[in-house]
Order: sequence, then C-alpha cells, then structure tokens
Amino acid sequence: MIELVLGGARSGKSRYAEQQASASGLPVLYLATAEAGDGEMLVRIRHHRERRPSAWRTLEEPIRLADSICQQAAEGHCLLIDCLTLWLSNVLFDKQGNLQETLFASERAALLEALAHCNGRVIMVSNEVGSGVVAADAATRRFVDEAGFLHQDLAQICDSVVLVTAGLPQRLK
Repeated sequence: MIELVLGGARSGKSRYAEQQASASGLPVLYLATAEAGDGEMLVRIRHHRERRPSAWRTLEEPIRLADSICQQAAEGHCLLIDCLTLWLSNVLFDKQGNLQETLFASERAALLEALAHCNGRVIMVSNEVGSGVVAADAATRRFVDEAGFLHQDLAQICDSVVLVTAGLPQRLK
C-alpha cells in the first residue's frame, strides 16, 4: 500500500504519517530528505528525530530517493518518507538556487517508476503549497508548479491520499 499525506506547514501531516507507520505494526525505515542548511532547519530535524520511536531505522537521502525505495521497500516493512517537497527542492535547485533540469527530470521519473513497482508499505509526506497566493518570483512559481504536478502524478499511483489540516486527516482517495 502506498499513501500520500499532504498538508500545509505545521498542519500535523508528519505526526499523522508517523502514527500510520506505528499503527502498521511493521518495522519502519524513516527516509529523511532534509538537510540542515541553517540553525532553524537543524532544530526542525532534531525535533523530528526525537519524536521517532527508537526501534525505527533512519536513512538520510536528500537526492537519490528512488534508489533508496528500490533497495529498501519490501513486503512486511514500512517506509516513511518525509518530506517530498524538501526532496523536490534538493533535486530541482542546487545549493546556489540554480535549476538542475537534467537531475530533476531523471530523479522525478525514477521516483514515479520506483513507487509504481515497489513492494511493502510506503507512506510519503509532502507539503501542499498550491493553496496560497501566486509567488512573485519565477523560481518559487516553478517550485510550486512542480510540487503540484508531482502530487497529481503521485495521487494516481497511490492507494490512499490524505490531506491533514489542523491535525485533522481528510481522506481524499
């Protein structure tokens, strides 16, 4: 079963996904995509680490997410991927903010292919960023567009899609 959990910032989406992973009763591998680029992000990462059960394994993979899914997904196991929008940012832009069209296209295609053929339980967390105002700069507009397109494609593959708002899950699919 593949599940996509969407929500805005601080909506409770990660907590919901963690509860789903725990409730599965399966061994959990947490695939973390975040990189601590500043102190605030380091605090967020630390908070997520502290919240995870000690029995869960963690693998940090900011770029080659599809490879990790192919290697780690298996019947009787649960992969919890948090977060796809951070991964999208990592593959769409380099550290200087320049577009990485070739890397983005290949990693996006690889992710969709890996998910279409993986075994086991997969829960993915992603930020719903398309509900706000249209961004003023081209790079942010591109990011929002790509996130929306990725979510649409993932929703077609997923068995379940949940939107979390104010800590309340709403099943969309």
